[in-house]
Amino acid sequence: MRMPHNRFNRTPSQARAFVGLLIVLALALTHGAAANSPAKPTPKQGADLLKTDLMVVLAHPDDETMMAPLIARTALLKQRTVANIYCTRGEGGGNMVGTQGGSALGILREVELRDGLGILGVRHTFFLDQRDFAYTESATATLSRWNKEEALRALVRLMRALQPDVVLTINPAPFPGQHGHHQTAGLLATEAFNAAADPSRFPDQISLEGLTPWQPRKLYYSGTGPDSISIPSDEPLPDGRTPGQIAGEALSHHRSQAFGNIANAPWLRRAQSVTLIKAVVWPPAPESDLFDHLPSSPNPTPPLSPKRPSPPPNSKPLALEFIPRPAIQRFQEWSRAQGVDPSIATLKADLPVVAGRGNRPLLRLSNAGDQTAAGSIQITLPPGGGGASAIPFSIAPKSTQDIPLDLQLPDSFENDAELKASIQRPNTNLTAIATIHPLPKARVPRLSTSGSPWDTSRRAAWTALPTLTIPHTRIAQGKPSGPTDCSAIIRVAHDGTSLFVEVDVTDDTLVSNIAPNDIKGHWRSDSVELCIDPQAGAEHTFETFKLGVFPFDSAGRVRAARDADAKPGLVEVTAPDVRLHSEKTATGYRIQAAIPLATADINLTRSREIGFNVIVYDGDKSDAAPGENINKSRIAWAPRSGVQGRPEDWGRLILD
Repeated sequence: MRMPHNRFNRTPSQARAFVGLLIVLALALTHGAAANSPAKPTPKQGADLLKTDLMVVLAHPDDETMMAPLIARTALLKQRTVANIYCTRGEGGGNMVGTQGGSALGILREVELRDGLGILGVRHTFFLDQRDFAYTESATATLSRWNKEEALRALVRLMRALQPDVVLTINPAPFPGQHGHHQTAGLLATEAFNAAADPSRFPDQISLEGLTPWQPRKLYYSGTGPDSISIPSDEPLPDGRTPGQIAGEALSHHRSQAFGNIANAPWLRRAQSVTLIKAVVWPPAPESDLFDHLPSSPNPTPPLSPKRPSPPPNSKPLALEFIPRPAIQRFQEWSRAQGVDPSIATLKADLPVVAGRGNRPLLRLSNAGDQTAAGSIQITLPPGGGGASAIPFSIAPKSTQDIPLDLQLPDSFENDAELKASIQRPNTNLTAIATIHPLPKARVPRLSTSGSPWDTSRRAAWTALPTLTIPHTRIAQGKPSGPTDCSAIIRVAHDGTSLFVEVDVTDDTLVSNIAPNDIKGHWRSDSVELCIDPQAGAEHTFETFKLGVFPFDSAGRVRAARDADAKPGLVEVTAPDVRLHSEKTATGYRIQAAIPLATADINLTRSREIGFNVIVYDGDKSDAAPGENINKSRIAWAPRSGVQGRPEDWGRLILD
């Protein structure tokens, strides 16, 4: 059947011609549009894709809290590329929103972190894959469990690949309360700043991985110090928000660490201080920004350029100083080796001394001169600690002497005080000052019979034992409102086989919000921490016994876990022979623990003196959610900020 004529019908040749015409018209239109629109930028690739302005080196997810407004300002207001490097994934921390622990917690914390860093504008995030193993105040302890060389290798690789102009990290000084992991992150960043530019360090990265040595221009530590600058956090972005506001929103993603309500914290609006530590070319004038006075050379080569101008040399040949804690000594030695000005940390010699007995702090006298020096050192004790005394000395040229002092303080001496040593000679006036920190001491009676001292038939004899007290004024953190809010009485005894400890806590609001399957992080709720150091003055807790005891979990049972000590974990797994009991009292609660001496590594033939502390954690939120961190205050028999991580500052027990 023949189709009716239609004006759209075409012969095959006509159809081909028509399609060709359409193609020509389309090409013409496309060319015209392209001619009238801007060319798309060529995507970055290779080294250009990685190039970074600011590298921030931290220990754990959430450590960016220390400088989050500055990061937001750099990334979003100044449009700089920022890379954050984390030593760990935070798997050793607590968890306020679930039961994940260990590596599973690290997964959660990494997701929280990446959500927050996206808001801060951080472009790159990498991990050095070191282990987060809970709280310690010792960089030495940290490095005993981290692989320093591999961590440094990984960080140098990142510096060479990302080529940051500026590096920002945590001050590695061992301030009281400064996490050992934080110290180590700063230590690694400082050493990598030099090593990344040195072709002899990790040369396989150059010969096999295609990287080249890279010298960052400047290194900053967070916090104030010489050559510090203050950078505002309240400059508005185009959308009207400030870096401080953005930081609050970002940090609130760290909900597992109880940061969910941090968004409106007023301190996030304050200016942030950073201190210049190293520079390829030392800035000629005061700075107002991290990127002021950067050298124009594409990659200045090592060795590092001038450090800050040195003060004139001391013309006096004699030097006098108190020898500080081992951690401070090592930091000072490391600072000198790395070309870091030790004055970035105001670390006076801080000497723990036991009240009521003799102590022998060391005073170091150095003679850099060519002549023998002689005279006397005047020792001035604090009020209540005795009078002044004089120590004669004679020191050969080019030599150093460590002079032990015989220091005995009365039992009643409780507060930090100043210890002074001075020399007055012709052309010489030297003074050394140390802070002495008195530690409490007590004797522990030996029971005449073995067995539980808390049996009903023996209760009267037990309660007649001497007591140790923790008034509400012995504050380690926070501030109890009074003795009924939080205070405690302690009794301790032993029978040659076990140490018996009873802690009677006065607490007007007892909270038990920890689930039976969440026995960790005792600081989150009402709890008692028992601390035993068989060395009586160890630098860190890895050879100690630390037991965090919840008087009641949410099911009403006493539960406990060892924390950051020689064998952390649930007590029924790590120390199953420890016996625990708890009960409510008219004024709060009471816990009792029987700890075998062998479990705590107490050997009476080796030493009858041990380090000991009891820390009481208090939170008064009666409607606390399960697992919520309600920590409000901490009191201790031997109180100090961060004392749970410094056995040096625990009290002393002498076991009869």
